[in-house]
Amino acid sequence: MEKLSPAELRALYRQAAHTGPTAGVARGFVQANMMIVPREYAFEFLLFCQRNPKPCPLVEVLEPGQFEPSCAAGADLRSDIPGYRIYEQGSLVKEVSDISSYWRDDLVSFLLGCSFSFESALMEAGIRLRHVDQQRNVAMYKTNIPCTPAGRFQGNMVVSMRPIKSSEIASAVEISGRFPQVHGAPVHIGHPQAIGIQDLAKPDFGDAVEIMADELPVFWACGVTPQYIAELSRIPFCITHAPGKMFVTDLRM
Repeated sequence: MEKLSPAELRALYRQAAHTGPTAGVARGFVQANMMIVPREYAFEFLLFCQRNPKPCPLVEVLEPGQFEPSCAAGADLRSDIPGYRIYEQGSLVKEVSDISSYWRDDLVSFLLGCSFSFESALMEAGIRLRHVDQQRNVAMYKTNIPCTPAGRFQGNMVVSMRPIKSSEIASAVEISGRFPQVHGAPVHIGHPQAIGIQDLAKPDFGDAVEIMADELPVFWACGVTPQYIAELSRIPFCITHAPGKMFVTDLRM
């Protein structure tokens, strides 16, 4: 999978031939989280992203009703992601592999940079990533880190966690910090209870991974944050990517 081009990957996802997480694929290309809201909520969500660039770094905003992004010519946001989530009144009602039947002309799509994008740079520097090695989804947690509210969008940040050897943390911070468009440097290192995480073995999204004696948990802002915000804000309707299942763009890192 990691040797396929972004277009080849999107074709597989469109056919529902692969529905797993996108960690480790299309190395060197930007992966994106997705949030789709009715036009009525689009300005408020745009403002939320601008006020919270760490969890919501904007890659592209599409016109209402548009589903082919400029960052991936010929792509279709309604089908070219391994999994989608449908939310109504803040509650998850369904997870599907295609959202064409839910599409409306008033829907506005937002693509937000994903930390999967800089993982190839970490691995090229010799930093092992356990969720990639084990072909699992990255572990993601709700936190007590507040986001700056915008209109009806308000709540706390979600973070992704990667165990990193203590001797490699400085390098991981420096490398990921080069890529602010895909969350950049970590927001917290060690001491998960300080950001409201009580049990690393029980992630809110994704899969738990073991933390070895010579490692610390390192936390990056996560693009699943809008899903949590949608829950807390009880948005009447929105569509998101399923956690860990990103839109693979043609943009190079």
